[in-house]
Amino acid sequence: MKRLLDLTVALLASLVLLIPLAVLAVMVRATSKGPALYWSDRVGRHNRIFKMPKFRTMRVDTPAVATHLLDNPDAYLTPIGPFLRKSSLDELPQLWSILKGDMSLVGPRPALFNQDDLVALRTEHGVHELVPGLTGWAQINGRDEIPIPAKVRLDVEYLQQRSMGFDLKILLLTALRVLKRDGITH
Repeated sequence: MKRLLDLTVALLASLVLLIPLAVLAVMVRATSKGPALYWSDRVGRHNRIFKMPKFRTMRVDTPAVATHLLDNPDAYLTPIGPFLRKSSLDELPQLWSILKGDMSLVGPRPALFNQDDLVALRTEHGVHELVPGLTGWAQINGRDEIPIPAKVRLDVEYLQQRSMGFDLKILLLTALRVLKRDGITH
């Protein structure tokens, strides 16, 4: 049932957003050198690495680390990067990952390939068995502002409580957070 919901929503959203996605891609290309999409190596279900697309918000010479680990992340942002991040529009290409089956609408956010501490804790607690999500319980409870052990505790809560109703609650809370721009730092 969850996969059917993922496919239906991702397909409908992709069709409805086709023109806005194309416009955003052109805007990214027009305001900075490099491709419109950034394909990030992420850790998926069973700790399998997959390529996750996002609209590129940072220069092509940015180190491949979590943004909060950069000394001066603002120095790497493209002219349109802050807008894309604050609006969460940079995440829209992940609809492709949902259609492909690498991601779900709801689940733990996929870790970067080099976030060994996060991957190890998730594996220790069985969270690695879940398909990562576009949004998740930890996302709406602090995003990158919470330390990794707290993030994993929230991922474990999701693992233990997951249901269609809980997923719908997370999707609703995500929409509210995005509209209010809660927890979006860069």
